[in-house]
Amino acid sequence: MNPTSDERPRATSSVLVINAGSSSVKYQLVDPAGGEAIASGIVEKIGSSEGSVSHKFEGTKTQRTVDVPDHGAALRVVLDLFSEIGPSLADANVVAVGHRVVQGGSLFSGPVVIDDAIVEDIRGLIPLAPLHNPGHVRGIEVARALFPDVPHVAVFDTAFFQTLPEAAYTYAIDAEVAREHGVRRYGFHGTSHEYVSKEVARVLDRPLEDLNTIVLHLGNGASASAVRGGVAVETSMGLTPLEGLVMGTRSGDIDPAIVFHLHRNAGMSIDEIDDLLNKRSGILGLAGDNDFRTLHELVAAGHEGARLALDVYVHRLKKYIGSYLAVLGRVDVIAFTAGVGENDEIVRRLVMRGLTDLGIEIDEVVNDVRSPEARTISPEGTKIRVMIVPTNEELAIARQSLEIVGAQG
Repeated sequence: MNPTSDERPRATSSVLVINAGSSSVKYQLVDPAGGEAIASGIVEKIGSSEGSVSHKFEGTKTQRTVDVPDHGAALRVVLDLFSEIGPSLADANVVAVGHRVVQGGSLFSGPVVIDDAIVEDIRGLIPLAPLHNPGHVRGIEVARALFPDVPHVAVFDTAFFQTLPEAAYTYAIDAEVAREHGVRRYGFHGTSHEYVSKEVARVLDRPLEDLNTIVLHLGNGASASAVRGGVAVETSMGLTPLEGLVMGTRSGDIDPAIVFHLHRNAGMSIDEIDDLLNKRSGILGLAGDNDFRTLHELVAAGHEGARLALDVYVHRLKKYIGSYLAVLGRVDVIAFTAGVGENDEIVRRLVMRGLTDLGIEIDEVVNDVRSPEARTISPEGTKIRVMIVPTNEELAIARQSLEIVGAQG
């Protein structure tokens, strides 16, 4: 029997995590100590009279069509759902609001408590993240007005990669141009890469500083990192999330001259090429669909484009694993995470195939077993352990928010 609201145990403290995009707001109420999501949801189609909201609490999902002309209306919808359906934010003892911010530039190497100056700093980074940071700024401004009595914390996707060596983050272009326009490798998905590398140490009960780990964050967006003793030393994404691995709709690494070629010979504008490389490339561009379940069905049916898409995807991953083996010198763990990394046994099997001489292999029976738990899928005694480690960016944001609020309190 579910406890009543009076009987239900209350979290000692909770953090409301907000990820405000250009036309959506994702949110999750997190118990940082226990690691549980108390409630979660998303408001979509902001700017429309026919927006939608989905709110999950105690195993029940509530979905509605709502009028959400702006981010303020969207967050007020969220507050109304907490009041009507639960849990009560007052009873949840919300001690901080944590905001995911994609681009922190070179300004932020860790989470920060937000004040007016921090908001302006994030606004100033919009040229580096024109698709993401504007929504983050709007979400932060509205949330600070709606939750004026609790501290707000910004947690940056790029912060974990501020430790990259200069040789790793520097592009070989004119140095003055790079400085003037902030051109360097920033990396993204940092919150996930940091969380997973720490989880590897926790699960193996080994000191973080003793482990060298390659983290493969494989979702619709995909990135790889090389982490030495808990410190990031390489990552695949660059100035933007376009660089690196093949992704759901993004090309990943290409010859930069392709842009010039398409502009001069195909008559494509910069905006059209931007749209092509970010939204119509990757698995979608090669196979016609970026859902990996559909991709595998197409491969099984003999679809040549789907087979090529999967081959290109796997080939790029192997290249990055090989380069990171060289960068780290010694690798203890390769960790798969995110939607594809955690759930696609076919991708894992293909990526690890043929690497036995490098001390890398998997137990295919164990690899095929689905589980929500972090686990090892390599045979006992192999030189490099292969693991599946579910990521939890919201929990990571909540814990970082609570830590910095406590430190400043």
